[in-house]
Amino acid sequence: MSTLSTHVLDAASGLPAAGVRVTLARRDGDGWRPLGEAVTDADGRARDLAPGGLGAGVHRLVFATGEYFAATGQTGFYPEVPVVFEVADGDRHYHVPLLLSPYAFSTYRGS
Repeated sequence: MSTLSTHVLDAASGLPAAGVRVTLARRDGDGWRPLGEAVTDADGRARDLAPGGLGAGVHRLVFATGEYFAATGQTGFYPEVPVVFEVADGDRHYHVPLLLSPYAFSTYRGS
């Protein structure tokens, strides 16, 4: 089974974004089935978001960025950032980083 991790970097401060709540779900018909939740550590990382494995299919990470901005005294435009991705190989590790600022974000498939 595949594993999943993420890393959130606050581009405005140049520091890891600690304390960001991240939820993981898998597409299930017309909805989403929750698979896990984590909070980024002091290094901005959540290392094991799918303790039971991902499996093939379409998945969604939702980063609670509004909570993070409020906790760090910032005003942000995006209250949450959803990242939808597809797992084709059920035996690989997937890493989905998020580069975050109050008015922009980007993501990519990491290693």
